Amino acid sequence: MLWIDGVLVSPGKGGVYGERMLGEFRIWDPRRSKCAALARHDPTIDFLPDQRVLYLGAAHGTTVSHIADYVEVVYAVEIAAHPMRNLLRVCQERPNIIPIMADARNPSSYAPLVEAVDILYQDVATPSQVDIALDHRVFLKDEGILILMLKTPCMDSRRSPEDLCSEAISLLQPTYRILNTVWLEPYHRDHAAIVAQAVPSPFP
Repeated sequence: MLWIDGVLVSPGKGGVYGERMLGEFRIWDPRRSKCAALARHDPTIDFLPDQRVLYLGAAHGTTVSHIADYVEVVYAVEIAAHPMRNLLRVCQERPNIIPIMADARNPSSYAPLVEAVDILYQDVATPSQVDIALDHRVFLKDEGILILMLKTPCMDSRRSPEDLCSEAISLLQPTYRILNTVWLEPYHRDHAAIVAQAVPSPFP
């Protein structure tokens, strides 16, 4: 990803959500995007021009638009009607975003629309976040990357975020090999980014 004087940017047309510009580059604010917050903590995170991304929980398209500035295609899944309307406006300027109005808890409903992807990016506010990541392994290429934005308050508000994160990691294995776990403070409270690699299937 691109950094200019310590500021994360993306090389696309501005005006998506009132973001500031740095010359011809869009400033990617970690307070507006958990992906940018992750990049602040883990500079090894990257998006490349030949990659395909499946993005679950696209919402209004803030983070989706930045990722689309870097990669070949983003399949953007969102269930709610109002965010989808905003997302469709983002797609008008970025034809490499494929909007899909669907429930991420039911991946079979959009499986025919999605090719194998290099990165699965998940930001879905539901107690079944881990189950969703496991169910979507089939979309990832072998050794593809999962970026799971774990919203611990949505899982169980009575338990500590650390315990919930540890449990999530245990459940993701052995389907995924955990590469890194990053808490997103001070930008996003009680959110952990789990970065993992898909374990190759034993079947041809």
